[in-house]
Amino acid sequence: MKTNILTLGLSILSLTAFAQKSEIRDAGDAVEDGNYSQAQQAISQAEPLLSEANDKWTERFYLYKGQAYLGSGENVSLEDLNTAAQAFQKAADMGAEEAQDGLVAVRNSLVQGAINDQNSQEFTKAAEKLHTSYQLSGKKDTIHLYYAANNAVQAGDYDMGLEYLNILKEEGYDGSGAEYIAVNTETGEEEMMANKEQMDLMVKTGNYSDPSVRKIPSKKGDIASLIARIYISEEKYDEAIAAMEDAKRENPNDIELMQAEANMYYNMGEKEKYNEIMEEVIELAPDNASLYYNLGVNSADLGNKEKAMSYYEKAIELDPDMTEAKLNIVALVLSKEREIIEEMNNLGMGQDDNKRYEELQKERNDVYKEAVPYLEAIIAKDNSNVEAVRTAKNIYTQLGNEEKVEEMDSLLENLN
Repeated sequence: MKTNILTLGLSILSLTAFAQKSEIRDAGDAVEDGNYSQAQQAISQAEPLLSEANDKWTERFYLYKGQAYLGSGENVSLEDLNTAAQAFQKAADMGAEEAQDGLVAVRNSLVQGAINDQNSQEFTKAAEKLHTSYQLSGKKDTIHLYYAANNAVQAGDYDMGLEYLNILKEEGYDGSGAEYIAVNTETGEEEMMANKEQMDLMVKTGNYSDPSVRKIPSKKGDIASLIARIYISEEKYDEAIAAMEDAKRENPNDIELMQAEANMYYNMGEKEKYNEIMEEVIELAPDNASLYYNLGVNSADLGNKEKAMSYYEKAIELDPDMTEAKLNIVALVLSKEREIIEEMNNLGMGQDDNKRYEELQKERNDVYKEAVPYLEAIIAKDNSNVEAVRTAKNIYTQLGNEEKVEEMDSLLENLN
């Protein structure tokens, strides 16, 4: 009886091993044919029997599994890419040379998938794929972690972004270097090369021309700036100020960074500090119309109308088509009307009062006339600006210019 049982057991083991090898072969054949779903099915059938396989077949199993879940490498889910990476890693640990190529292919697929996600504005997915690529590189390709952080911030996932950024900061990630570029003579498009040697080699073939080297600036300032901006958005101003100081040490004259710092103080209610920083920014970028416009807005908020007016005028001088600055000038000019109306309403019925009323009426009309050129300039450029057209109509009504009132009415009718 013992002999029969042993014989029966050996038969079962042989059948199990045979079935398991058969499924692994089927998976390999399906991969070779590009039928990846069939390969995955064969892999799932072989996996429960894997403990009976020898090292050679186990190595093949994991290699085929990686290939089955990687598929063509296009539009592969993050879950399947993780499955493929784990399988390739096990095969590589067992000595499969092809598995290393598989791991590279997985990472390439992750990066290309992240690019596709960025283009479709699915920034969280892009961040997850880039972070996975960073981990698969043994945490060596920190550039992927940097872009993962940027995508996380773009997605509004500040916790994820801050986690990645702090890792980069703690590791002292710099990111500076060089890009090696050459022009494809067939397409006329620039292409990036892996290094100078490859660039020189490709140019020698005659298929590429115009080699060039572009410097990649340090990303330390960007990292510190992103950290600061996250804290600003969360109104954690103490942390934001500390992060901003770090950022400024890396990039002391970075205009965007200085603007972010100014906006931080603006949000904190420290508008004088905002003005102080923005004045420094203007010294660095004296031809930037938007800077003058922003200073005008803040000066108006602080009640300094004269200074606001000068900033708006400078913005228009630099950018004659800046509608926002013109509308804000109109608002500043018309704000003079309020005091005039208050005084008119407080006058009595005496002769002196009537005389003063007429003087005030003239002052009021002068205010309207001062605003008209700005409104006309806006409407001449864009007669669909409802705010400008309505304001102009009201002013023309007060000035008794019926012809212009009818013109503004006609524009409003066309806009409805």
